[in-house]
Amino acid sequence: MQTLKKQLKQNLAFIFVSTLFSVCNAAMAESDMQIQERVLKAREMTHQQQIDHTTHISPIDKSLDFHGVFYGFLPCNDCNGIKTTLSLKQKNNYLLVTQPARESSREYYEKGKYSWNDESQTVVLTPRNQSNTRQYYIENEGTLIQLNSDGTRITGDQADDYILRRSDTVKSREVHIH
Repeated sequence: MQTLKKQLKQNLAFIFVSTLFSVCNAAMAESDMQIQERVLKAREMTHQQQIDHTTHISPIDKSLDFHGVFYGFLPCNDCNGIKTTLSLKQKNNYLLVTQPARESSREYYEKGKYSWNDESQTVVLTPRNQSNTRQYYIENEGTLIQLNSDGTRITGDQADDYILRRSDTVKSREVHIH
């Protein structure tokens, strides 16, 4: 009787291990088939001649083209001119530094945010501490033209004097005050 019990235990253990092994093997075979299907689909995608990439391309922010420093010497009513440096930075931040051409004149700093209008080709500066905005027309990659407060171009004899040029397009950053 004991030998029968021992043999029965061995048979049950063998059946249990066999069943467990066959279940695991079936699960592994199923996952192998899934992997093979994914590899086959990936291979088919790479061999296709025309793949449409537009679905995963993110839109390009054109304001990134105008990161940089712009320099100019703008006209002034009560001085010889205003040395102007405009730095357009990341995250649409800007720093505008102006210095009137007078004896012992100091520099004035203005910080704020700028926005880009692709339709009107303008950059609008909005200072942190003031409500007055400044607008510049984008003539090309390296040139900004200051506009009136209403967004129109400045006219008259000095219209060509309201220009800021990007530092990498100007040979010298020095502005000579006479």
